[in-house]
Parts: sequence; structure tokens; C-alpha cells
Amino acid sequence: MSLSGLKMRSCVMCTMLLGFLALFVLTAPVNASDDLLLNPIQVAPHTYFVQGLPEMGSSKNQNFISNAGFVITPKGVVVIDALGSPALAKKLIAEIKKLTAQKVVAVIVTHYHADHIYGLQEFKSIGAKIYAQGEGRNYISSETAKQRLIASRIDFAPWVNASTKLMSADVWIDQAYTLTIGGVEFKISRVGPAHAPEDLITYVPSEKVLFAGDLVFRGRIPFVGNADSKGWLHALDEIESLNPSIVIPGHGAYSNSPIVDIRFTRDYLQYLRTSMTKSAINMDPFEEAYQQVDWSEYEGMPLFRAANRMNAYNVYLSIQAE
Repeated sequence: MSLSGLKMRSCVMCTMLLGFLALFVLTAPVNASDDLLLNPIQVAPHTYFVQGLPEMGSSKNQNFISNAGFVITPKGVVVIDALGSPALAKKLIAEIKKLTAQKVVAVIVTHYHADHIYGLQEFKSIGAKIYAQGEGRNYISSETAKQRLIASRIDFAPWVNASTKLMSADVWIDQAYTLTIGGVEFKISRVGPAHAPEDLITYVPSEKVLFAGDLVFRGRIPFVGNADSKGWLHALDEIESLNPSIVIPGHGAYSNSPIVDIRFTRDYLQYLRTSMTKSAINMDPFEEAYQQVDWSEYEGMPLFRAANRMNAYNVYLSIQAE
């Protein structure tokens, strides 16, 4: 065989191998090397949550970086957020079955970020109805959401794969809404745009528990992304006005001292805004502005290196837009 023929054959073999590897990444069984456990924590008589890891999402952690909660009622279980992969959602469903014979009848989505929604299809498959804020329609139909899912099928393989889908809500909420299941009220309020345009908070008065989604972070640097930081601060005021006994954040441990523990998220957002405002208004170069800020209070926290510079830059841009 000629040298050119060998090269051609080699290229064909490489292409076939890459194709096989891509197929493996997208379709590998989701029970491969699976030793990650979910441990529901009871925070009120009928309310539990599972706490995500203070890490960036990865194949190793199955994208288990956010919290999800559930409330057991006499007529079914209501889940808040669906976790970051179908595999995690299956595990959460299995944990719920250990605690009650009641079926999961509803899932409330606090916002449509990937680490909170990739498990939705598993809840849908067992008959649960999905509730989300109306602005979420724009996200799930966007090119951003499609490209994020494509990337996630690689980044979080095999746990997020070719069978993972973006799921629309069955009920889109555009104003204050009360869902009643088994005599238990779930008061759902629209508070966005804040962390996301479609933020919801869910308060369960009988349990005095509030599910805050990513409006509250504990134990790690918040993810600001394209947030409306001013709206986010207003949303924190609304959470405090409800006077819950327990707050379950989107990330980190639950709080039984909400006023104290919400302060961390509030102080961080205010510090970003205070640090960036003058430079943003004066159109000073961002890098110069960032280097002048004292970040010592936050730099030892989980995800500081991964998130803080991006957070500051997004606040810098948003202040200019204001």
C-alpha cells in the first residue's frame, strides 16, 4: 500500500474512532461507576432537601452542585427543583420512595439554569406536573439553552447524554400563585428578574419553610452570571418580609437563621456593586478596576477563582446598562 494510501486509511480509522468515542460519551449507561449518594435532610415536619456539592459541575459529581427539596403532603409529594442530571433525579425519586408511599405530583422550578432542570424529564415520566415562571419560555426556546445542553452532554457525560431533554412547564406562572396539594399551600411568588429573569420563590406557611432557589447562596461564592443585581437585592427584601423560620437556598446548607444567613448573599452583591460602580460609570478599563478591589474577605471561599472575576465583570456591565 502506498504512503498516501496508508495516510488515508489512518485518517479513516481516526474518524471512525472519534465517532465511536462521541457515541460512547452520548449513550454510555448512566449506572457506570455510580457511587454518588443523595442524603435527604429533614428541616421541618414534612420537608426535606438534598444538598449539592460546593463545586463546579463535572462528570465526577454528575452535576450535583445545586439543592433540591420536597414536601410530603397527604395527597402527594411536591418537589422544588429537579437537580442537574436525569441520573440525579432518579436517585431523588428513589429517596422519596423510601420516606413515603405518596407519589410525586408536582415539581416547582425556581429558575431554568442547567443544574436545576436537567432532571425534569424523570419527574415528568412518573406523572408529575411542572410549574415554572413564564419568563422560562424564552430560555428553553433559546439558542443559549440548546448550546448549553450540547456542551453539557460532553461536560457531564454519561450522566447528561443524548437522551437528556429540555422540558417545558405544564403551568407557566406570571403572577402570585397558590398551589394546594393535600391541604398544604405552596405560595409561589415571581421575584425576577434577579438571579435569573424567571426566578420564583416558594413559601410553605404550614412548615414555615421558604425555598429561595439561587437568590440565596451559603458556603460558596454566588454565581451572578447575567443577573440583575439590583433586582436581586430587592428579591432578598421580599424573602425577609415573609419571615420564614427555615430557608433552603439553591446552593449550600439550609438556614434556620434566615436574616443572618441571607446577609452573606446581600453583602456580596452590595460589595460587587460598590466596588464596580465608579469604574463602570467612568468607563475605566475593567481589569484595572478589578485589580484595585480588596477581595480578601471572599478569596478563600469555594469557587472564588472560578466565579468572582466573572461576577464582577457582569456587575460592571450591568451598572453601565442601568
